Amino acid sequence: MLDVRGLRKVYEGAGRRVEAVRDLTFTVGAGELVCLVGPSGCGKTTLLKCVAGLLAPTAGEILLGGRPVTGPPPGMAVVFQEYGRSLFPWMRVGENVELPLKQQRMPKARRRELVADALRSVGLTDAAGAYPWQLSGGMQQRVAIARALAYEPDVLLMDEPFAAVDAQTRADLEDLVRGLWRARGITVLFVTHDIDEAVYLGERVLVLSASPTVVREQLSIDLPSERDQLHTRVAPRFAELRTQVYAQVQAAKRGAAVPAADVRTPTPPAT
Repeated sequence: MLDVRGLRKVYEGAGRRVEAVRDLTFTVGAGELVCLVGPSGCGKTTLLKCVAGLLAPTAGEILLGGRPVTGPPPGMAVVFQEYGRSLFPWMRVGENVELPLKQQRMPKARRRELVADALRSVGLTDAAGAYPWQLSGGMQQRVAIARALAYEPDVLLMDEPFAAVDAQTRADLEDLVRGLWRARGITVLFVTHDIDEAVYLGERVLVLSASPTVVREQLSIDLPSERDQLHTRVAPRFAELRTQVYAQVQAAKRGAAVPAADVRTPTPPAT
């Protein structure tokens, strides 16, 4: 579904030249949930903006369904970290969710159907008439997720979407996203700085190097498909995978050389 090939991004201006992403190559299969982690400032958000067609890469290419991404592509939705800035405070919740559908000139009846379904999916049916500022932070982020779902995307990009909410709300939203992913079969690329979150959510975790960024490691997450906050996070296998990802992120911070192997699949523990 998503193919990133030799992506490079250089920022130039005001007498400075910064190479944010050097040579990034990876794929995301249709219906896969892949998490990206890496050191702070390694270029995760730059990568996501390039994938979303919001930034033009300096070199390399991004293909969505085999077609080059040269601007924001149809069939792709983005959920940002700063939900307070992505929702319009003067519009009610239902209107916020409906907005991208209006841009598609979709019939009103169909828009209402999709908005109702999206709000029901995130548990906010009763909040359609409220304003975003009347809701908690976690509920506002649910509105942002509902807006993305109503668009019926093939690919959902999420840029550290739970970084600004409290721990309990974060756990609820993690379960929400994983449940929606399983129910709807959307392809998800999820950027996070939280290693535990990446292991809990993902079917695969890509570890990025320090800037200028390349893919340092790819790990298959061989946890059961059914996951929950109480049992998954205390499982021995979860701890092993978390340790592997943590070690790679720490090595990236130190600037250690990238391993020669492009893909490493963890070996299951002996029984």
